[in-house]
Amino acid sequence: MIIWLNGAFGAGKTQTAYELCRRLPGSWVYDPENAGFFIRDNLPPGLEQDDFQDFPLWRSFNREMLDYAAARYGGHIIVPMTVTNRAYYDEVVGALANRHEVRHFILWASGETLKKRLASRLEGPGSWGRQQIGRCLEAFGTQVTEEKIYTDDMNLCQVVDKIGELCGLTLSPDRRGPLRRGLDRLAVQLGHIR
Repeated sequence: MIIWLNGAFGAGKTQTAYELCRRLPGSWVYDPENAGFFIRDNLPPGLEQDDFQDFPLWRSFNREMLDYAAARYGGHIIVPMTVTNRAYYDEVVGALANRHEVRHFILWASGETLKKRLASRLEGPGSWGRQQIGRCLEAFGTQVTEEKIYTDDMNLCQVVDKIGELCGLTLSPDRRGPLRRGLDRLAVQLGHIR
């Protein structure tokens, strides 16, 4: 199964993905942003795009990579990635759903909650993620409207438990103490500073 975690920047996609991976034996996290950074960093001047999702190459590469992995990997693949453009969603997530079992969830949070979460990551009002909140919330209300998990009043463990429940998966219990849990989350956050 491919579990696609969508949502605005600050919704908790990456932390949720890695927490779910810890508790779901045989799972693996695939980050489509890596292909975007590769494309952006390896094209000559003049071919830039503001959003690497606008590159057809990004969409086809990630679709083909996930198709390849899903056909050969025996575990679950967890994909944390914001996709707000309906055509791009259909081109990647929709195409994968035609060939594999795909569960797509929008981790939904209010604008105020998103601002608080981004501030906890030291992203201020001028950050790219913060500037995208309105666009993302609009898109998840009108363009990409599939299954939402309302996370405003949920902690990370509750979100992971809810995804496991909705997917019919048996998750391993989290036996880590608060310190280990906090260190693991910090490692994920530091590992995804771009």
